[in-house]
Amino acid sequence: MSRLRVRDLMTSDVAVVHPDDSVARLRDVMSGRYVRHVPVVDDDRRLVGLVSERDLIRWAGQLEAQLPLTVGAEVAAAVKVHEVMVYEPETVDADDDVVEAATVMLESKYGCLPVLEQGVLVGILTEADFVRYVAESTSRTADDPLAGGTSSARSAAS
Repeated sequence: MSRLRVRDLMTSDVAVVHPDDSVARLRDVMSGRYVRHVPVVDDDRRLVGLVSERDLIRWAGQLEAQLPLTVGAEVAAAVKVHEVMVYEPETVDADDDVVEAATVMLESKYGCLPVLEQGVLVGILTEADFVRYVAESTSRTADDPLAGGTSSARSAAS
């Protein structure tokens, strides 16, 4: 039986930003795509950083302590992503074993890991990807009588 690889669970349609994008654009990407982690890439899709929702909250908290709330939107438009991002985040390769990636995430308390192939961003592995995998696996098993599960239709007929 082959092992499960990161590529089997990762999200490949990744929302990204560039280092010189504004924090306002970053917030728009996060809210528009309903994501909590956004990789920061250069023009060749090489990973240069990562911004999480937590990073933005931390940045906004520091900003709030220094400025009145009324200027927050103006500052978000002026501040660049490279000023709030985490440089050199931990990454995984698309062919890495998913258990090893999960262990790194769990032990380091990471919500995601950017996924690279030959140094280029090809996906992101998030906590939600693991939840989706378990939910879909459980659903398939429950609906497959050969796998020993019980479907709702079969249970209702009993």
